[in-house]
Amino acid sequence: MATVLCTGWDQGLLDTRTLILESAGHEVHQARTQGEVVSACEEHQFDVAVIGQTVSNRMKRVVVSIVKENCPEVRILELYQPHVGKAIDDADSWLEVPADIPSDLAERVGQLARGVAGSTKIGLAES
Repeated sequence: MATVLCTGWDQGLLDTRTLILESAGHEVHQARTQGEVVSACEEHQFDVAVIGQTVSNRMKRVVVSIVKENCPEVRILELYQPHVGKAIDDADSWLEVPADIPSDLAERVGQLARGVAGSTKIGLAES
């Protein structure tokens, strides 16, 4: 089981991600604002931070900076849409997603929490 921070602007997608991850046995905390990210990191030690696909590329980089500053050991999983592309060069893993949430999400979070990815960048869809 991993402790996961899910970030994003779309509450429906956050709720779906949370349901998928909790069903797989992970403990999930949501953050929709920069302040919520800081508060969550002050209150919990996260294994994985999932950066949502609806967050703009500029804001993804801001959120990652905040997460790494406040939760330095966290592994970053960036969800991205193919027409937008990846924004976080130093993410630990990427997952290309359609508008809905992929079934691979829980498996990828589990891999990151177990350190399977290590410092290697992995992704289902490279473009």
